[in-house]
Amino acid sequence: MALIEALNWRYATKKMNGQVVPQEKVDYILEAAKLAPSSSGLQPYKIFVITNQDLKEKIRAVSFDQSQVTDASHVLIWAAWDGYSLERISAVFERTTAERGIPASAMDEYKQRLWGMYEPLGQEWHANHAARQAYISLGTAVAAAAEQKVDATPMEGFIPAEVDKLLGLNEQGLKSVLILPLGYRDEAGDWLVNLKKVRTPQEEFITEIK
Repeated sequence: MALIEALNWRYATKKMNGQVVPQEKVDYILEAAKLAPSSSGLQPYKIFVITNQDLKEKIRAVSFDQSQVTDASHVLIWAAWDGYSLERISAVFERTTAERGIPASAMDEYKQRLWGMYEPLGQEWHANHAARQAYISLGTAVAAAAEQKVDATPMEGFIPAEVDKLLGLNEQGLKSVLILPLGYRDEAGDWLVNLKKVRTPQEEFITEIK
């Protein structure tokens, strides 16, 4: 029940107080994000951790002036691959076989079959699919943050092309997808902090098919 209690504690923090999150808590959240599942284990995204205040100010300016970006201790940005390629897939599988101590050719058949499915679908599909994997990682990070009693506010409210420019993502074959400020709630200044958490009732949310 500890996770459920933590998720009931968390909310989309609207105002943070600037307090620094201890590094061990940030590391824990990042490790959870890294361990999140992804399709075929490709992890087609990277996470950028921003603590530079000048950069946070620039990100806030293209994030509809949301104060959490500058009041947060750390700002995490998920940047997904802009497309799949045989080279990118091969690099992941080469690392996997090396880490598992098995022949590099052990995953060749699966790699070719996977690329055979992905290649005809086009770059737009590739980018969208990679972004969906990033969402899984973000969800895991949010749960880990709640477990550590660190406030985290998932954000889609920003201009991706501008964040891409600020971080030089285009040159890396990446596109910004999600922003997650980490910090601590300003209980005196956040209008949402004491409001009841509301979710769809269980009987409407869950459909059992037996």
